[in-house]
Amino acid sequence: VQLQAYGGGLVQAGGSLRLSCAASGRTLSGYKMAWFRQAPGNEREFVGGIRWNGGNTYYSDSMRGRFTISRDIAKNTIYLQMDSLKLEDTAAYYCAASSRVISSTVEIPSAYAYWGQGTLVTVSS
Repeated sequence: VQLQAYGGGLVQAGGSLRLSCAASGRTLSGYKMAWFRQAPGNEREFVGGIRWNGGNTYYSDSMRGRFTISRDIAKNTIYLQMDSLKLEDTAAYYCAASSRVISSTVEIPSAYAYWGQGTLVTVSS
């Protein structure tokens, strides 16, 4: 599976941004997809995820309410809609995929076999 994340950029605090992650190489049936982020000097942090089959979503407690993950089956793409952005949301955002990750490990980066390149989100005051 090849993943390509895009849509990052500069946005003012309080604004919104939508990231996309396009997948290619195989069908995503049975996969769990996720978004992570990593700020300079910090560890990679789980944002949220989505089950490709059924579209069930789940989020990190700290992201729930401001971030929304969705998918477009026809485009083999997942999205991360980010609203009410804060300065601390500044980070490189990564998408990931795995057919083997289980519920207890969805927040662990090493549970994912496939990664897209990061797309940088910078929130300014």
